[in-house]
Amino acid sequence: MARDPAANPASPANPASPTSPPRRRSPVEIRWRQFRNAPRPVVRAVLSSLIVASVLAAAYLAYDVAISRGAALPGGDLRVLFVAVLILAVLVTGSVVTYLVVPLPKGSGERGRRSAWSAALGLFAAVPICYLVLVVAVQILKPLFT
Repeated sequence: MARDPAANPASPANPASPTSPPRRRSPVEIRWRQFRNAPRPVVRAVLSSLIVASVLAAAYLAYDVAISRGAALPGGDLRVLFVAVLILAVLVTGSVVTYLVVPLPKGSGERGRRSAWSAALGLFAAVPICYLVLVVAVQILKPLFT
């Protein structure tokens, strides 16, 4: 007694019925999904730059407000030096932390390796973070305190 392949939908002779194609996502949906599912090492590296930039920008903001109000601090007005040190500290921290936390993909090897590309990734991620934190500190927060 031969069985009819059409009667059994799971049989190899009867391929799965065609379903509707998946809907196309908008570019905003694609970016939102990538944001929600970011790799943990990359999130840690970016957050380290953001934390260092935020702490140093808060210190700069306090110094800037004190100088603006006429405080006589030792060394005089060193705001430009403070900003240069802030930028350098954020860039170095971003590079070093990213080098330490974001290894290259393993591929077929047994362990992940680190390279200068990881440090470059941290450097290039720290530049806009530093810029944005300074803009928020100087353009948005400083007018609230003066």
